[in-house]
Amino acid sequence: MAVNLKGRSFLTLMDFSAEEIRYLIELAKDLKKKRQQGITGKSLAGKSVLLIFEKTSTRTRSSFEIGAVEEGAHVTFIGPGSSQFGKKESVCDSAKVFGRFYHGIEYRGYAQKTVEDLAKYSGVPVWNGLTDDDHPTQILSDIMTIEENLRKPLSEVKVVFCGDIRNNMCYAWMYGAAKLGFKFAAYGPKSLAPSQAVLDRVYPVAKASGAVIEWGDDEKLLEGADVIYTDIWSSMGEEDLIPERVKLLSPFKITPELMSKTGNPNALFLHCLPAFHNFDTGLAKEQYELGYDIREVSEEVFSGPNSVVFDEAENRLHTIKAVMVATLGE
Repeated sequence: MAVNLKGRSFLTLMDFSAEEIRYLIELAKDLKKKRQQGITGKSLAGKSVLLIFEKTSTRTRSSFEIGAVEEGAHVTFIGPGSSQFGKKESVCDSAKVFGRFYHGIEYRGYAQKTVEDLAKYSGVPVWNGLTDDDHPTQILSDIMTIEENLRKPLSEVKVVFCGDIRNNMCYAWMYGAAKLGFKFAAYGPKSLAPSQAVLDRVYPVAKASGAVIEWGDDEKLLEGADVIYTDIWSSMGEEDLIPERVKLLSPFKITPELMSKTGNPNALFLHCLPAFHNFDTGLAKEQYELGYDIREVSEEVFSGPNSVVFDEAENRLHTIKAVMVATLGE
């Protein structure tokens, strides 16, 4: 059966079948190959795309803007505080207006309900660029990067997320593993345990797909990992929690020693970025001077031979373009 995602919103991988997710990844690979050959399409010609960013962004914004423009679309960007969205005007009312102006809407912000309401009331495809609960476009990029670098079927791959195991990236990984049937372990402190509601959602899906999803603070979870993944320890809006997070998460910092505990010298290192791996950024230096080392990964690993973080970052463009082409393109 041919996959047809035209008119669909992309809010979470849990809304899609394994076949549909696979289609998006393969489409991204094809679009990447064509771009490298200097070929861009016109799938979005005549379309207008709205990008709503309540949280700041580097890769997500760049990927949506470049991807849309290369496929022929016009792009409008609304940044934090630059519109009445969700402030003087409700999300519902704004969505109804946006749906009459635009053919597709990207949202990056806080509540998952906001992106869901945009899809509910706008009547056009809505794409989740990140919420506090999920980050589905990042997982597409991550899986694409893994498949480009590992010579084994995805079903045999084990991914371990280290650190804050109740954040949006960890949850997004659980959704991806449950749908596509690979091994996933969340390795972090029990005080930052995954939501039971999320676990109750993924376990039945994982059982059907053959996925293995585990979590805990036992370093045995690292054994046999093909991919080690992490994220910054304090997400946007959580900077006041840095002292607490450093104390909790320092034992889960990605170092050569931690990588060695996988027993796999070829284990890849991935990171959604931005990453604190040295003191070149103001926040890392500032916090270090206050006595807090917020580096979630060592420079040796981040810049080492097993790190594919910049391949991964590039693939954000191709996978996000694939989502727009599949759901909105001609």
